[in-house]
Amino acid sequence: MTTDVVTFFYAINLSRTSFINTFSLSIRTIRISLIFNISENKMKYLIVGLGNPGFKYENTRHNVGFKVLEKLIEGSKTEFEVEKLGNVAKHKFKGRTIILLQPSTFMNLSGKAVNYWMQKEKIPLENVLIITDDLSLPFGTLRLKGKGSDAGHNGLKDIAATLNTTKYARLKFGVGADFSEGRQVDYVLGDWNFTEKKTLNERLDMSCEFIKGFASIGLNRTMNEFNGK
Repeated sequence: MTTDVVTFFYAINLSRTSFINTFSLSIRTIRISLIFNISENKMKYLIVGLGNPGFKYENTRHNVGFKVLEKLIEGSKTEFEVEKLGNVAKHKFKGRTIILLQPSTFMNLSGKAVNYWMQKEKIPLENVLIITDDLSLPFGTLRLKGKGSDAGHNGLKDIAATLNTTKYARLKFGVGADFSEGRQVDYVLGDWNFTEKKTLNERLDMSCEFIKGFASIGLNRTMNEFNGK
């Protein structure tokens, strides 16, 4: 075999080895990148406070979800900014990124905003928490659940229809049902009464503890430790 032929086959073998090494390195890089992205996404949470946009709804019972999120960032440097389909704030807690969303779609189209921000931020469903008012619970009662029906709540109904599942976490803030027959809409779109206002801030503070628990110790432990408080 001539020197030129030996050199030719050596070059081919070297090129093949180089290609295999490069390919293997690329695969490892892709795997590491995927693992990193999955890990990063598991550290991101979407917390959605349900309500209606606009000054006229600001202090209504139906907007308690908005109020909880505002309470969570009170005194911090985090601020809400107007984004697509809602006001959004990014809050840090124990190494987690908590994305707070106040949908601007009005209550009946809440699912559109929830779905958009889940996709945009690549947040898995198990890291989504919806905060809503609840007529079936006495004022100030807080109840965290991992799934359930919409119980007639239009915001929850639209979220379930949009996501095609009812298996998402929700924190229910009891607003009571102190209204006469046919006056439900007036009640939920009404302001808190004097008695409710006296303890509202404390109940908002406790709601924030639920959020922190959800993002740090998980749904089940948070339910066990905080439901009933």
